[in-house]
Amino acid sequence: MNLGRLLRPLQVGTTLARSYGKHNKKYLYKDGKKYEGIIYYPRTSDHQDPPIEPAKLFRVQRIKPMKGNPFWEKRILKDLGLDGKQSDYTVVKNIPENNARLWKIKHLIKVTPVTFPYGEPTAQDVKYTILKDNGECLVTKDIGQVEVRTEAREAFDQQPKRLDTDLLRKDSRLKWLNPW
Repeated sequence: MNLGRLLRPLQVGTTLARSYGKHNKKYLYKDGKKYEGIIYYPRTSDHQDPPIEPAKLFRVQRIKPMKGNPFWEKRILKDLGLDGKQSDYTVVKNIPENNARLWKIKHLIKVTPVTFPYGEPTAQDVKYTILKDNGECLVTKDIGQVEVRTEAREAFDQQPKRLDTDLLRKDSRLKWLNPW
């Protein structure tokens, strides 16, 4: 008996038609909001995003080595000044041209927005600013009044229980000579 001949009519009767066309997602996802080329689908129709204030500056630090990268990525890193040590960082403006350059090397860098918790520094405060690793830019110019600091120093010097260098040196020497 020939099994192939017996099963042939069953194979002809079980042919399936497949559709390889794309699904029309316009009818599947409705109520999408378009934000500059990106379609966003909120959870509820009356959802409103909170207003955000974008940072004016970015602190950019290289976290991956330059070795093994293509020349165009090395060129962008060199233009930004990130071709030195990995711990070096640079500050760039938040403009579309710089953002496009940062997007091309986003796998090599760490971008942190620069914030000013005590207000932006003026032209005279530039010498007294500190940029922390978390992106906070602090102005350290105002230390306090001189009179208050001198009074605090005098009060500290007049304390009888204060451990000054002479007392510490004498006590350490005595303990060295007679430890028990």
